[in-house]
Amino acid sequence: MGVSVLVMAKAPRAGAVKTRLEPLLGPEGCARLQGALIEVVSGWAVAVAPGAAYLAYGGDEEALLPHVAEGVLCFPDARGDLGDRLAAATARVFRERSTPLLVVGTDMPVLTRAHAREAEAVLGCGADVTFGPALDGGYWIVGLARPSPDVFDLGGEWGGAAVLERSLERCAAAGLRAELLGMERDLDDAADARALAGHPRLPPAVAEILA
Repeated sequence: MGVSVLVMAKAPRAGAVKTRLEPLLGPEGCARLQGALIEVVSGWAVAVAPGAAYLAYGGDEEALLPHVAEGVLCFPDARGDLGDRLAAATARVFRERSTPLLVVGTDMPVLTRAHAREAEAVLGCGADVTFGPALDGGYWIVGLARPSPDVFDLGGEWGGAAVLERSLERCAAAGLRAELLGMERDLDDAADARALAGHPRLPPAVAEILA
């Protein structure tokens, strides 16, 4: 079937990214971490969807581009909350490609091709939407079989432990069949950093910064 991949990323500027990790890494360390995460996740996107990998960014393009893998098409984020930006970015990709779309952020540094294959298989079996639940109540990936902006219309209620629950409610209200993938831990705060530090798939560049 084949998929497209969209990465949502903030440019790595000190004080503007991964701020919940500042007590552990400091603002400059958080910016270094974000740069490393962009490199990892954009590289994953190209491996999964060569010729169909995209990145929507917020912030300074000059700070972002050195960290983006070759072969990724970058474009600026829309304005608004995360839901507005997701709806706009996914619509842009779907205007160019009709294949199912996988959307990730930069908070899951242990992504593998198997994660993408599982999401693709779920969509190929008839699901309209698939989510990978995160331990914090959000999700680390969302897969869309077709444009589905209602999935992201949470009324500004982004963040917190109910994001996935609210997203599933939005799917049900829109008549969309949603399926869940496996639970994963994303990298948001010091507890996540400690838990992921010994992960066997953690990329060395990320592990070095967290250490």
